[in-house]
Amino acid sequence: MKSIIEECYEKAKDCIDKNKFKKGIFASPGYHAIWARDSMISLIGASATKNFKEMFRESLITLASHQSKKGQIPNAVDKWSKRKSHVDYQSIDSTLWFIIGEYWYKHIYQDSLIFNKHRKKIENALLWLGYQDFSESGLIVQLPTTDWQDAFPHKYGWTINTQALYYCVLKIIKRDKEAEKLKILVNSDNDHCLWNGSFYNAYRWKNHGKYKEKGGWFDSLGNLLAILFGLADKDKSEKILNYIQQKKINQPYPIKAIFPPIEKGDTDWQDYYLDCDAGKPFHYLNAGIWPYIGSFYILALIKLKKFDEAEKELEKLAESNLKGNFPEWINPLTKETYGSLQAWDAGTYILAYESFKNKKLFFDCSNWVRY
Repeated sequence: MKSIIEECYEKAKDCIDKNKFKKGIFASPGYHAIWARDSMISLIGASATKNFKEMFRESLITLASHQSKKGQIPNAVDKWSKRKSHVDYQSIDSTLWFIIGEYWYKHIYQDSLIFNKHRKKIENALLWLGYQDFSESGLIVQLPTTDWQDAFPHKYGWTINTQALYYCVLKIIKRDKEAEKLKILVNSDNDHCLWNGSFYNAYRWKNHGKYKEKGGWFDSLGNLLAILFGLADKDKSEKILNYIQQKKINQPYPIKAIFPPIEKGDTDWQDYYLDCDAGKPFHYLNAGIWPYIGSFYILALIKLKKFDEAEKELEKLAESNLKGNFPEWINPLTKETYGSLQAWDAGTYILAYESFKNKKLFFDCSNWVRY
């Protein structure tokens, strides 16, 4: 009899197949569009099987062919749903994940054909990212509601999620001096530091005397990517993982998107939150559990060689994925699941599974070579 971990692995591969489309991969059967971050995260993970090459290639082609004149990669190419056909931009992480995806595709499949065809597009995407450093500090800046979390929570300026992704990009394109500068700024510079002693703040922007523009909640994905990409050193990585365990952010399943939830009356509250699922604590992005981030948590444990903990979390993640048929999110209080067949749940689970099986990270930006 297969273990629950093995069972989920097999069903994860089926889930990826169910989201296949001639132009790439859909986020789920209910989202008939090619999202940059969803497709890249899903297929970087699924590529651990060395399969799904065509889906990966077509996703890259679709995204590259809709690049803006200024170099931005679209958030979503929405031409096949019931909505009015359109291409949506207004995000910063889409361009970051696209560049990471281009390099990873070339690396994992040992195929440079698409990369070479897209070389100018990649250069333009990097140029566009460079212009997002309008503080001229070495850190790129984002506007509110312009990353994967969209309308919630409200964060802007220098965010840990975006800095972790940009650090990875700088490393894989061999701009090591710029990467090192970013690392110093995020970790220790008085005017830019995101580290608060236990974890990285979600965002920071300008100081106004004793008043500071910053978000002090725990952004799970941003902190975990900081560990995986090497933005956090070993000591900081341990502190982040300790914080997760102390605050039970990984309970009952890995892992809540943020912590603590933001409630009406809190400093970080915005009234427009009431117009979405995140307006209620432990719902949706407001400390709801997102299984795809749970996979990144397991990868962080593996990186720090916490294999016993990683196995326990992988089993919990398998349980939650099977319970909800790869749900979009889970209420941590009721364990009720919402959505199903999310490609990034499946892809990142495959990545966590393969990394745990081999006791080393399968997706490691420090091992990539630019050519």
